[in-house]
Order: sequence, then structure tokens, then C-alpha cells
Amino acid sequence: MAGVDIRGVRKAYGNVAVIHGVDVHIEDGEFVVLVGPSGCGKSTLLRMIAGLEEIADGTIAIGDTVVNHLPPKARDVAMVFQNYALYPHMTVFDNMAFSLMLKGASKSEMQERVNRAAEILNLQPYLLRYPRQLSGGQRQRVAMGRAIVRNPKVFLFDEPLSNLDAKLRVQMRTEIKALHQRLRVTTVYVTHDQIEAMTMADRIVVMHDGRVEQVGTPLELYDRPANTFVAGFIGSPAMNFLDAKMHRNGAGPVAILPGGQHLPLTTGASAGEGAPIRIGIRPEHFDLAPADVGVPAEVQVVEPTGAETFVQVDIAGISATAVFIERHAFTPGERIALVPKPGAVHVFDPASGARL
Repeated sequence: MAGVDIRGVRKAYGNVAVIHGVDVHIEDGEFVVLVGPSGCGKSTLLRMIAGLEEIADGTIAIGDTVVNHLPPKARDVAMVFQNYALYPHMTVFDNMAFSLMLKGASKSEMQERVNRAAEILNLQPYLLRYPRQLSGGQRQRVAMGRAIVRNPKVFLFDEPLSNLDAKLRVQMRTEIKALHQRLRVTTVYVTHDQIEAMTMADRIVVMHDGRVEQVGTPLELYDRPANTFVAGFIGSPAMNFLDAKMHRNGAGPVAILPGGQHLPLTTGASAGEGAPIRIGIRPEHFDLAPADVGVPAEVQVVEPTGAETFVQVDIAGISATAVFIERHAFTPGERIALVPKPGAVHVFDPASGARL
């Protein structure tokens, strides 16, 4: 096993730059997820680690070896693709053993390694089947098994669950996390699904337009997002944003909303009196309040899910979402009052988006 060190990495297609000086260090045995919207550069960065894309500038090291000019087969990594990439004319056993056969491994070694991987992934009953005889989840496990038998230094996953239905995605992300906990091989995982990132990662790298916006544990990103992009991307439903002005009194800083309501703040100390600010409140951090205490809101849409109730509201002309565990009989057009939980208001600079 080995860590991965990415320093000042850049990538361009002709005159179009797509990766702008990325720096990320991944510890040996760590599970790191690259997450961001489509086109942010996460898959390109993964492919550069694998050697499938050339690096315009910077270095990538796996362990103590800089791999910039090494071919993919010399990097000792194993990649699991979105589309499985299985050979349809080969059995599950042969698909998993193929890389070992190319290396000239003995039959006994192939048998031992494939059986071990099949046991880990519960694939023993399917070793003599062909890919067309398997479900999507079983095919993805075969692709993972093919990677495991190689005993690589690093696993690379490129959106491996995108082709699966919602229920199977939940099952497979649990299986992948359990697999990592068992093998402890350094893993770099790419997804656009922030729920996958939050539930699977030791650390998350949030990317946007070819740049790293923030690196941290799932809860670090959730509790202290570095800017409005990270705050809006991490968390589902997304964080609500309201424009306000900073005011200071003897009790401490407060945000003054367009309707004149005051919200106490525990952050944003660097904003001066009267400065424009953008406050962020997560939907699950709203509570109902008496009309003379909370922020007035008009109910627009009510979405009961059973465990929770999602309520779309209008606050001073801005659409926002509140989530309640308790069941409330809201009706569209109803006037309610909301108040953030203590210490749950995030403060950002409206111009730069940076956290204050």
C-alpha cells in the first residue's frame, strides 16, 4: 500500500485549462472521495493518477515514486469504472483472473486470489456465470473483484454506482466501505453524489471548475464550509441563503434581514457594522417559533416523506426549505414563523463567497 501525493497538478486540452494547480495529499490506507458537479475535473484528476491522462504540470507520486511518466501498468493501481468494463465472452472467474493471466501467474495462484476475492464479495456462486447472467450489482462486484486480485497499492473508483438503481446504490456503497475497512488499501473515489461522499469518505475533496474548494472530513465540511459553494453542495436538501446586513449591539453581532428581523450570530466577526453579509441556514436547523419571535414565512409546498417533512417556504421573496422530524399539518399559503437553532447560522461574504 502507499499514499498518493498530488502537487501543483495542471491539465489543459489545447488552450482550455481544466485543472488549475491542484494540491491534495492522501495518506496510506485512506479513503478519499473527489466530489463536485459535472465538469469540475474530478474524473480527469483520477485518470491522471491512473496514467490515462497526461499531466501538463506538477507531480503525482504514489508512495515514494513520482509516476508522471510511468505507463498505467507500472503504477500498481487498479481502477473500477462506471460501466463495469467486463469481457462478455469470459466467465466471472476468467474476468477476475485476466490480469493475473497476463502477468503469467500460475493456475494455483490465480485460483487462490480469485477465490479470496470472491469470498470477500460473496461471488462464489457466480464464478462460472457470464456477465449477461448477472445483475448490475453483481457485475459491479465482479469489477471490484478484478481489482482486488491484483493486490494494488491504490484503488481508483470512477463513479462506480451511477448505473445502479437507488436501492442498489445504497447497498453497494455500504459494501464498498466495508471492503475498504477490511483491506485498508488507499482508495480514491470519484462521484457527483454528495450523499455517497458523506457516507463513505474518511476525507472529501470538493472540486469546482478544476480547483479544490475545500478538503476535510465529512463533518468538517458540513459544520464549517469554507465558502458558499461548499455550503450549498454539501448537505441535502441544500443550505438556504439569505442576504442581510451586519449589526452590532451590546449582546453581540446580529444579522438584519430585509424585513427587519434580527438573527443572533456566533460567527462573522470580521464583517463591519452595516456590511452586507450572506447568511446560510441548513433546512434541518430551522425550528417553529411564535410569530413575534421568528422570521415570517409563507408555506408554498409540503412534502411528507414519512420520517421527515420537507416544507418549501417563501421568506422575504426568497425560496427556502425547512425540514421537520415532527409531523405538522401545514397547508400551502399558511403563514408560519421560523427561527434557526442556536449557533446554526453560517455567515459568508456575498462578494467572494468566503466564510466570515
